[in-house]
Amino acid sequence: MRDRKSAASIDTLAVHAARPAETAAGDVTPAIHVSTTYERDVDGQYRRGYQYIRDGNPNRAALESGIAALEGAATGVAFSSGSAATLALFQVAAMRGSILATDSSYHGTLRQLRELVPAFGGQVRLVDTTSLSAVESAMDEGVALMFVETPSNPLMGVSDIGELARVADRFGAVLACDNTFATPVLQRPIEHGASIVLHSSTKYLGGHSDVMGGIVLGGEDDWMEAISHIRGAAGATPSPFDCWLYQRSLPTLPLRVRRQSDTAACIARFLSGHKSVERVHYPGLASHPNHSVAGSQMSGFGGIISFQLCGGLEGAMETAARVELFTRATSLGGVESLIEHRASIEGTGTTTPDNLLRISVGLESPEDLIADLHQALGQSPTR
Repeated sequence: MRDRKSAASIDTLAVHAARPAETAAGDVTPAIHVSTTYERDVDGQYRRGYQYIRDGNPNRAALESGIAALEGAATGVAFSSGSAATLALFQVAAMRGSILATDSSYHGTLRQLRELVPAFGGQVRLVDTTSLSAVESAMDEGVALMFVETPSNPLMGVSDIGELARVADRFGAVLACDNTFATPVLQRPIEHGASIVLHSSTKYLGGHSDVMGGIVLGGEDDWMEAISHIRGAAGATPSPFDCWLYQRSLPTLPLRVRRQSDTAACIARFLSGHKSVERVHYPGLASHPNHSVAGSQMSGFGGIISFQLCGGLEGAMETAARVELFTRATSLGGVESLIEHRASIEGTGTTTPDNLLRISVGLESPEDLIADLHQALGQSPTR
């Protein structure tokens, strides 16, 4: 049978890559393999490929190879959460040298870098990775991993993956890119020189706000082997049912992400012209400081928008309280549109402006979402 993972189009890959080409029963949709253990052959070997659920499972294997195909990677290691995936990468890096990372990353990532990595002896340098000069000034041969989040959460900073890959290579470091916001539909970091790609698959890869996971993707090398070893030793593996949920969701990934990105662009333009909005953070706007970089490495600008209100903290909270179609909830990437006040979610020590709201655009009508924001902003203080 033809290898469906070799298809050029990501739309076709999304449908077929994480699904077995043949099954004993001829299933059109993947079966769920819930067994925790597997029978040995008579000579004590495991020639069918599986021994124990922590080490391997058919659903997880299909998911890992499927997402790897979408990202153009050789292999993948799936985890029970995005945070578990990130920490495993940092643990491997800390044993090999220092970590240089985006200083405006997701607050959970920064917490690991500030609290956990130093606790097990790792050294961290937080840098504005949207500035090539800042990165070059902070680099030396002691850096083992350059970790970049682009677009970043929640200020939507855009880093130039190709240029950073060249800097990393010059100093003998590995470049890893958190591609959660863009997904392989809009951005494929490996094509621009990254060696490792990471996702919180809880977000767009799952896409229905009903499953938690993470995945690290890369080459068939010692980095990925070490990451897989940590995953197995720590037991941070996703369940067969969780993997099956991702297998269910991936076929619609391109359709969902492109629709969400198109709608977000409409909303960003609306917000940028509203008298109650102080600033809009969205790579698709010409006003974004790295709009041209985003356009060079992304085929669309994503479904996440952050915007700051003229009325400060009070204005932001009141606007979020008045929406009707948007759900006031944390997370992103689902079919429903969400809105949240990031600073209060991130807590003490956050550098996120207290007048900032972040929205994750779902699959509702663009006109309906804009109308909802218009009515919610109508009572906000203006410029």
